[in-house]
Amino acid sequence: MVTHPGRGLHGQAVEELGRRIIRGDYPPGSVVDPANFETELGVSKTVVREALRVLASKGLLESRQKRGTTIRPRADWNLLDSDLLRWQGSSAPTESFLEDLAEVRAIVEPAGARLAAARRTASDLDALRQALDAMAAAGTDADAMVEADLAFHRALLDAAHNELLSRMEVVIEAGLRVRDRIVHGARHFSDSIPVHQELLDAVEAGDPDAAVAAVESLLAQASDDLAALRAGEDDAVATDPQSKETP
Repeated sequence: MVTHPGRGLHGQAVEELGRRIIRGDYPPGSVVDPANFETELGVSKTVVREALRVLASKGLLESRQKRGTTIRPRADWNLLDSDLLRWQGSSAPTESFLEDLAEVRAIVEPAGARLAAARRTASDLDALRQALDAMAAAGTDADAMVEADLAFHRALLDAAHNELLSRMEVVIEAGLRVRDRIVHGARHFSDSIPVHQELLDAVEAGDPDAAVAAVESLLAQASDDLAALRAGEDDAVATDPQSKETP
C-alpha cells in the first residue's frame, strides 16, 4: 500500500481509497467489495470499515443492505471538502478542474481583497508582510515558495474578517497548490513578488480598487504562467520523435 507519512493505517486507507475513487478507478454506480480492500491494502476489516465510513461522509460512496457498497454519482460528492480538492489536484489535474478553480479564485479573491483593504488590522498586515518576506527568502526552493504563497493568500482572506469567506481558503489553497506545484516545480515562472507587494501596499493604504486590481493582475499572471508551461510541454511532445507513433 502507498504510505503516507504521519498517518495511521486508517488515514492511509482513507487516502488510498479516496484517491482511487477521485481518479475514476471505480466509476460512479459501481459496486465495490470491502473484502477486496482488506487484501489489497493489507489492513483489517475494522480499518476498511472506518475508512469507508469517512468516505461516505464525504459523499463518495454509500453502503446499504442487499445493495452492498456503491460509488455515488459525482453530483453527490462534497467537492468543497479539503481532502477531495487535494486528491483532485495531487496527481494529474484535468483541464476542467483547473478552469473551475481559476474561475472560483476570480470570484472570491477580488472580493476578499476589497474587504481586506477596508477592514485590515495591524496584525493582518503583519501576517501579510511575514508571508511576503518568506516568499522573497524562498529563492529557488519551490516547496518554500508554495507554502509562503499559500500563507499570503490565507492572510488576505482572513483580513476580510468574514468567517464564511475565510472558509473559502480550502478552494483557494487547492487552486494555488496545484498551480504552484506545476509552475514552481518546473522552475519556470514570472516573479510574482512585485505584484504581491502591490497588493500588500494597496491593502495597507486602505485602497479597495487598487487591491482588486492587484489581485486581478496576480490571477492573470498565474494563468499566463500555467498556459506558457503547458504550451512548452505540448511543443516538446510535438518535436520529440519518440513521442510519435511509429508505423
